Amino acid sequence: MNVTVSPSSVQDPIERGIAAYLDEIVALRRDLHQYPELAFREHRTSKLIASHLTAWGYEVTTGLAGTGIVATLRRGNGARRLGIRADIDGLPIEEATELAYSSNNPGVMHACGHDGHTAILLAAARYLAESGSFDGTLHLIFQPAEEIGAGARKMISEGLFERFPVDAVFGLHNWPGVPLGQFGFVAGPAMASVDQAQIKIIGRGGHGAEPHRAVDPVLASASFITALQSVVSRNIDPQETAVVTVGSIHAGSASNVIPESVELKLTMRAFNETVREQLRKRIPALARAQAESFGAFADVDYRLGFPALVNDGESTDFARQVALDTFGPIKVEEGFKPRTASEDFAFMLQVQPGSYLFIGNGDSAPLHSAHYDFNDAIIAPAARYWVRLAETFLN
Repeated sequence: MNVTVSPSSVQDPIERGIAAYLDEIVALRRDLHQYPELAFREHRTSKLIASHLTAWGYEVTTGLAGTGIVATLRRGNGARRLGIRADIDGLPIEEATELAYSSNNPGVMHACGHDGHTAILLAAARYLAESGSFDGTLHLIFQPAEEIGAGARKMISEGLFERFPVDAVFGLHNWPGVPLGQFGFVAGPAMASVDQAQIKIIGRGGHGAEPHRAVDPVLASASFITALQSVVSRNIDPQETAVVTVGSIHAGSASNVIPESVELKLTMRAFNETVREQLRKRIPALARAQAESFGAFADVDYRLGFPALVNDGESTDFARQVALDTFGPIKVEEGFKPRTASEDFAFMLQVQPGSYLFIGNGDSAPLHSAHYDFNDAIIAPAARYWVRLAETFLN
């Protein structure tokens, strides 16, 4: 897609400034897309980001959480401090887009748009370094390992906000299916918590012709999966949201053999801790009860992932107003709904006020799809938004 914009045809000075080097940023985004790296292995990515920020005059700190970066820019004597975060890691997915800039790293792909989020923040970073008008301190946070829910927590534990204090922190995510360049804001719970369970239902193997001599874990597992549907429909308040998904089942290898065990992998999502705790208690109890009813037993490994992402109301109102002032109401979607996907920016919002917002990626393949591609047409408006937010917050 050609996203070139002629600077001479643009009236807004921020938009005009970004348009002058937009082709370079798009090329950088596509370079990042060609060389995706998994969580905590983003060495090339980190080095590339740091080199650009250093060249633009930022005070660059590397090595936080291994491959994380914080770039600091100070102007004037203002006491206000702002953080803006982008994620940098890819996913263990074999790309199927057949784009000219498809991944060169087998089995690894930027299937969530982190290459785009990074490019957006770098585009804004360059403008703010060259032409930004603000009075205060700006910290740009490039975070590793979002996809495994570990990067934000590790950066925080290594002193992110002690070393780089902020009054608020903001982030964004592109969203397929939302009109191109349309902004969405949610005050309060905006993305779900995510937990995982590995459940092994153990019976007694035997010949498929003599099921009475065995304890069939496949039958017990099927009954458990059916019973799981009652957790959301009968245990959770119908005005609340919960998602329970069985994403993996493995059992046996032959049609005439009853296996010893069945292994299941589940994911659970919720928007508040009360519902999350209900799921944590109910699902293991149900697995054990269903298994026991067939003479089998269940071994449950239930692992808490990361919490629901809860946006601060005041910060979200501010972020929405910046979008309205910059683009007008036509580009701000009314009634934007929370997403049941998860995001480890939630950990940052547990310790600092702030907000996580969304920008439409248009009619693209969904996130985490082998066919997904970030839409470069949203780099310029999203970067312009970050510039306006930074200048407004720090003035």
